[in-house]
Amino acid sequence: MATSSRAPGAATARPADATSWIRALCWVTVTLEGFDIVALSAALPSILASKQAGIGPAAATFVTTISLVGIMVGAIAVGPVADRRGRRFALLSSIALFSVFTLFVPWAPNAAVFGLLRFIAGIGLGACMPAALTMMSEVTPTVRRARATTLTMTGYHVGAVLTSLLAIFVAPDWHWLFIVGGVVGLLSLPVMWFKLPETNPILVASERAPKVPISDVLKKPFAVVSVASWVASFMGLLLVYGLNSWLPTIMKAAGYPLGTSLTMLLLLNLGGVVGLVVSGIVGDARGIRNSAIAWFVGATILLGLLSIRMPTLLLNAAVFLTGLFVFSAQVLIYAYITRVYPATVRGTALGLASGIGRAGSIVGPAVTGGLVTAGLGYPWGFYFFCAVALLAVVAMVAVPRGMESRTDDDEPPTSASSADLLQGQHA
Repeated sequence: MATSSRAPGAATARPADATSWIRALCWVTVTLEGFDIVALSAALPSILASKQAGIGPAAATFVTTISLVGIMVGAIAVGPVADRRGRRFALLSSIALFSVFTLFVPWAPNAAVFGLLRFIAGIGLGACMPAALTMMSEVTPTVRRARATTLTMTGYHVGAVLTSLLAIFVAPDWHWLFIVGGVVGLLSLPVMWFKLPETNPILVASERAPKVPISDVLKKPFAVVSVASWVASFMGLLLVYGLNSWLPTIMKAAGYPLGTSLTMLLLLNLGGVVGLVVSGIVGDARGIRNSAIAWFVGATILLGLLSIRMPTLLLNAAVFLTGLFVFSAQVLIYAYITRVYPATVRGTALGLASGIGRAGSIVGPAVTGGLVTAGLGYPWGFYFFCAVALLAVVAMVAVPRGMESRTDDDEPPTSASSADLLQGQHA
């Protein structure tokens, strides 16, 4: 009887509690990620005003970029760790890493140290989401994985909203954003230690997982799926970060009042939350591949409409619907991966898609910012976004039909085996 992956004390929980705890804590993990990533954006105005650690506009750009690079590195690196050492180990380690280094940020003496701390914290942040989504998928029946993935990702937006509210409350004492984020992350660890079991069916069965090369995701039958998911994830996150970073500026340049432009950003994100709920239901009912294609097509059309001046009411509806399609289209890619790849490479596949997608989160604001600086933000920013969404459509159309309907070799456990999962018992 091996116990290395057992959550201490978990044996006293009722079997029905196992999946509920996993779902709740995976959602909390994504919420922590959303909180901490947005914390830097929320803190920057106060940091620049106080010239903390000698940080000016150039240094702020460096810190923001290096943080995103860290997130990309973490997302790519966590996959093999989660497949080999377990989802539980990967999740707990990533939360501990970003929480500790986030706590150090307010005491950074200069921009270089500030950037280094954010880079290391970013590695932990980038690792959190793929590990959480992989774990969630393994306790969810195959036919409901789209819904489980998109609902879990609503946590990101909740975290972002909580950060914004806290920033308003504590301004200009920006330090508290990082202190609260780090402390809450550390406080969540004991709960996760006791309540999160290992979910990788291979580790649960034998305590050993085969060492699978990363290159296996490029072998038959996954080669096209992998490349297509990387392209679609890159394009999806380019849209999300490009719009979130520059939409108010672009719309102000189009002649809309600043207040209206800021309202559009709120509507965009509210649409994103609704889209996550709706897209998961549609994905499970109609197939995730087809739903992702439809969602990116919808995004293409709506982004094109935003390049046309229209009455405020119609514009607000268009922005809301744009958020509904754009924010959840990319998440459907994650859901598709959890349906297609076996447990041996599922973490790796999800981490690679997330990590490569994070490169889009760096490129999106940079390219859009370049268009804004050149005075081409409106309407060319939306033309650029249309082309990006269309490339995602092409990528998903290239994916062979029927991949997600293949027989799973690791269906989520029944109630009886959930008890074994929670108790950490192995055959």
